[in-house]
Amino acid sequence: MNPESCPALVLNADYQPLSYFPLSVWPWQEVVKAVCMDRVTILSEYDQEIRSPSFRMRLPSVVALKRYIAPARRPAFTRFNLFLRDRFSCQYCGSRHELTFDHVIPRSRGGLTRWDNVVAACAPCNLTKGGRMPEDCHMHPRIRPHVPSVQELQRNGRAFPPNYLHESWRDFLYWDSELEP
Repeated sequence: MNPESCPALVLNADYQPLSYFPLSVWPWQEVVKAVCMDRVTILSEYDQEIRSPSFRMRLPSVVALKRYIAPARRPAFTRFNLFLRDRFSCQYCGSRHELTFDHVIPRSRGGLTRWDNVVAACAPCNLTKGGRMPEDCHMHPRIRPHVPSVQELQRNGRAFPPNYLHESWRDFLYWDSELEP
């Protein structure tokens, strides 16, 4: 097993991930450095070990920061965060393919590029709507565009787990889901 394939899940001091989407993971080098600087507590380890002539250590798979990092109060307005708010689906037809974004009130009609006027839209719906107002083309977003909270984006991110989840991470993720008996 290559150390490169041993990233560590990073939790805040309250044992919640710093981020769900993208999931807060660090490469093994960053984790070892944080352990040596006494900035994290190791909660779980891989079987993989690193060694030097005077040092050996199992690579951490889950760590928690010793100092709490307060999350951002407002999420940045980015394409990714917009898609995350809209759950990676077109707000007109529900498609998850060819996503782009649409100004509900077109820029040509004075619409601004901000949270309360932009929604995720598939390319076909975006072309169909074009520069028209929603009433003119009978295309209204499924969810009213709004400024999401950081918590809303985190909740939405939980619905889209990454491709790689090590088994040792599962106890620290999705704890709000129902446990099997």
